[in-house]
Amino acid sequence: QVRLVESGGGSVQAGGSLRLSCAASGFTNSYYRMAWFRQAPGKEREGVATISAGGSWTYYADSVKGRFTVARDNTKKMVNLQMNSLNPEDTAMYYCAAHPAVSTWSVWGRSWSESRSYSYWGQGTQVTVSS
Repeated sequence: QVRLVESGGGSVQAGGSLRLSCAASGFTNSYYRMAWFRQAPGKEREGVATISAGGSWTYYADSVKGRFTVARDNTKKMVNLQMNSLNPEDTAMYYCAAHPAVSTWSVWGRSWSESRSYSYWGQGTQVTVSS
């Protein structure tokens, strides 16, 4: 049974940093893409970043480019999201998601930010940024 467990959320002041982690278990191999989504109260869930199965390729939402960095360690079955220069607009519940890598990376680029593209989800970790 596939399981994704997020950790690392918390409260931070604007300009600060947080590092989220997602521990994956139950996958039979590492050939799956991972992503981070977030959802603020009253807003739709939005894709923040995704990373390829091997960890070499990434996509980011425009709102986080240059501030957030996604990385994975397949030996530890972990994916991390380093978040720097946080601002109050980053306040949300952050979710880890995964989906088998069945399409080319360029095709994935057209759908990675859509929730329906993912088969597996974690329970989320809250990030609160105060001004």
